[in-house]
Amino acid sequence: MVKPLAGLRIADFTIHNAGPFCTHMLSQLGAEVIKIESALRPDAFRKPHPVYGRMGPASFDQVASTKLSVRINLKQPKGVALAKRLVAISDVAGESFRPGVMTRLGLGYEALRAVKDDIIFLTVSSSGQSGPDSHFAGYAPLFGAWGGLGDMSGYADGPPIEMRHVMDHTVGLNAAVAVVAALHRRRATGEGQLVDVAAREVSSSLLGEALLLAAAGAAPTRTGNDHPRMAPHGVYPAKGDDVWLSIAVGEDAEWRALAEAMGQPGLAREPRFATAAERHAHRAELDALVAQWTATVPAEDAASLLQAAGVPAHASWTTRELTADPHLRTRGAIVTVQEPDGKERAAVGAPMRLSKGAEIGIDRGTPKLGEHEDYVYGELLGMSKAERQGLQDEQVIY
Repeated sequence: MVKPLAGLRIADFTIHNAGPFCTHMLSQLGAEVIKIESALRPDAFRKPHPVYGRMGPASFDQVASTKLSVRINLKQPKGVALAKRLVAISDVAGESFRPGVMTRLGLGYEALRAVKDDIIFLTVSSSGQSGPDSHFAGYAPLFGAWGGLGDMSGYADGPPIEMRHVMDHTVGLNAAVAVVAALHRRRATGEGQLVDVAAREVSSSLLGEALLLAAAGAAPTRTGNDHPRMAPHGVYPAKGDDVWLSIAVGEDAEWRALAEAMGQPGLAREPRFATAAERHAHRAELDALVAQWTATVPAEDAASLLQAAGVPAHASWTTRELTADPHLRTRGAIVTVQEPDGKERAAVGAPMRLSKGAEIGIDRGTPKLGEHEDYVYGELLGMSKAERQGLQDEQVIY
């Protein structure tokens, strides 16, 4: 039993989050991903910082588990030559620098094709490898803002929402799909190709309905937790400090059940709430009534009561509750991994299941910088200890 992408090797030059999340997803599917960094220029996300209740490289941990790590100083010609040797035994090379950086280093698509003619070369950038805006750098908040998703996210009377990791990871997941498509084509034709993923275009691709409305002459606006037709629909305060309950009522029967659970069955017969159209028209009044009830009930109790009555509802869980959830643990969506120092932590597993092959997901924790050089340089590239030592002395492997 093997993972579906077992036997696939990726030379991973990506940095930060969007590109690394792509290769992280592929590594969970079985690809051997070799992350390339140097002590002079490690991935910026390796830097420990206080986040998620602990001091450590939390963002890096999210996207580096299961990967192998080697050091290569790409500022040196011998480092570029070493990187090419690694690409020559790989199926995919991936990078997420500003367009032109890899070409200036001598590691652009044409240069890598010369050492591996069927290489699939993934580039992840803010605006793509071509076009008048291709020279712009960018991070996740820019992707959502520039692609229009931020403008459509948030409350109607508030500012656009700044999109962070969710934007990076969405870009990475789209890139992973594109890489698998390129691999499928290569299996049929024997040809590699350049895969050009523009993060802002990923953002725009999620705006289908709003873009259609705009094209038809309308002016889409931010709607917060509102729904175009459903009411009640939103997140309501539950009993306790910063505890919330999500409710979405789509049918009259669900509304009647909700009113009954609230102890106010008469609400369902009031003309202003009798139909879906009337409930939506009077949703501000309705939301106030629902919130008045939910604030008196613990979120889990309210969710159980409403679910039993056929009303779609659930507590809005914190990350602590998610990591302890038996359902997610059973499915491998949340797993425990061990770090090089022996400590254990929770990690987000692969968000899919396949019925054939080995179980996909995270096999190990975050790699130390250069941790797997004996395997990569010794076993895969066949370099002698003397050759490796010489490159270390010259700060090529550094």
